[in-house]
Amino acid sequence: MSKKNIFWTIVALVVGISLFYTFTGTEDPQLYQDTVEAERERQFKFLKYNLESPLKEEQKQALDSLDFYPIDPAFKVRARMVPAENKRILEIPMTDGSIERYIRHSFAEFDWQGQPLKLLLLQAEDETDRRNFFLAFADETSGEETYGGGRYLNLRQDGQSSITIDFNLAFNPYCAYNPDFACPIPPRENILEIPIRAGEKNYDK
Repeated sequence: MSKKNIFWTIVALVVGISLFYTFTGTEDPQLYQDTVEAERERQFKFLKYNLESPLKEEQKQALDSLDFYPIDPAFKVRARMVPAENKRILEIPMTDGSIERYIRHSFAEFDWQGQPLKLLLLQAEDETDRRNFFLAFADETSGEETYGGGRYLNLRQDGQSSITIDFNLAFNPYCAYNPDFACPIPPRENILEIPIRAGEKNYDK
């Protein structure tokens, strides 16, 4: 086989693999692992070194790692987006008693271990990109293994009526590290009666 034919064979193989991942929704396991680990490392560096970190200086000096559940691809799910019947402004209470306004946009519906789940997707009132959403949730690990005030995910719509939720990327709000910060409390629709053992665990002060 000529070098030219070998080149185009490799190109075809790479394209074929890419299309397989695209249409089946699967990923290369090692690439997925590396991607999640890179995001967790970015989160750690932000907290430890960034001037906008919620950590106080003594906390930054003491921080040598964050605590996460092991990465489990099963916690990455594809959800169907169902528009909320009443897409109104929702006033979400904050941990300091104040209020923050979000659009009650839609529900993400999916099956989890044979059980149908539905989570409310919020959108910031001033969000300019209408494909970006905010998900605040709590579950049976909240207050024990994870932060009692719940955890967050920033999501982006990736289909006409679908969105990917990866709980491996769930992170703590600023108030988990510093009570001087005010954070949105998960709406009642997102209080899960099951444990979500994925993402960030409680911050050990």
